[in-house]
Amino acid sequence: MTTLKISVLPGDGIGPEVTAEALKVLHTVTQLYKGIEFELETFDVGAERFLKTGSAMTEEAFTHCKEADAIFMGAIGLPEARHPDGREVNGDVIFRLRFDLDLYAGVRPVRFYPGVPTVMTNTSKVDYVVVRENVEGLYASRNGGCRVRDDLTTDTIVITRSGTEKVVKYAFKLAAQRASRRLGLSPTVTCVDKSNVLKSYAFFREVFDGVAKDYPDIHTEREYVDAMAAYQVLNPERLDVLVMENMFGDILSDLAGATVGGLGMAASGDIGDDHAMFQPAHGTAPTIAGKNVANPTATILSAAMMLDWLGDKHQLPQLIDGARMIERAVSDALQDGSARTVDLGGHRSTSESGSAVVNRMLQIGGDHGVRS
Repeated sequence: MTTLKISVLPGDGIGPEVTAEALKVLHTVTQLYKGIEFELETFDVGAERFLKTGSAMTEEAFTHCKEADAIFMGAIGLPEARHPDGREVNGDVIFRLRFDLDLYAGVRPVRFYPGVPTVMTNTSKVDYVVVRENVEGLYASRNGGCRVRDDLTTDTIVITRSGTEKVVKYAFKLAAQRASRRLGLSPTVTCVDKSNVLKSYAFFREVFDGVAKDYPDIHTEREYVDAMAAYQVLNPERLDVLVMENMFGDILSDLAGATVGGLGMAASGDIGDDHAMFQPAHGTAPTIAGKNVANPTATILSAAMMLDWLGDKHQLPQLIDGARMIERAVSDALQDGSARTVDLGGHRSTSESGSAVVNRMLQIGGDHGVRS
């Protein structure tokens, strides 16, 4: 029996509701794949805790996250929970985990699932990934900005060779992995920057070009960020793996989610060499919290990402197989409408949507026999 220790941070707003559905899915994986067990420990972190106690996260919770095999988060933050300078307190949790655990790759898969309404017309072949450098860039200045005078402030973008090399190498390895799973497709990594205007982005591209030489079998492209925003809307089917600086990745990953049904479909992982955290890309949506109407799909797909990462790290192919099963179950349940919540044009509740995915997983497992 392999036991994996997971820190669970349900968070605020709809966070606990969507987290509960993802945990149902993880429990189903342990039913279907013998020899795997998850040791889940839940911690109260986030904006509600900050409003009650003045602290968004205890040292005990951080230590557990640091020692765990993976971190699984719902959503964190509330509009009224802010520091005196206006910053939301969700950064006390998310940024601390990202920076202190060196979760340098922000990974946002972008995939269209049949049955999901979208404003786009050319979505059938959309399947790409935004890889965002997570601990440098403009956000490295989050607590170090300078108010020069009453009418002027500055924030400094930070681009290092070592940090850029790490995230670019991750992007190339991810492209190779995706190609191995999608036979016949040529991998491509695209550097997204603004190198025609700013020296920092010219340096980012220079480092990208240097790393690319070590991956001669992977095609490379280079695009300016404004042009890429247009391509994501007009020609998303041409994209494979995009790698970019922190701020650009934050913006373009949300744009990407909007093109395939909204942030309720947007899974994400913050990944480093030794640690990783998985969470939906959406916020806490406090206006619908407790109403059982939130879309749990992004959270469930984030759980699949976690299984993928754990399977690779610990050489547990059954977890990778389980991740594929979750994705297939989500696809089937969205297509037949059993998992479609209100935001997707359906009428299923949060819990009904999660149960539909579980039921489909059990059906798939029954068709193929219990794994071991």
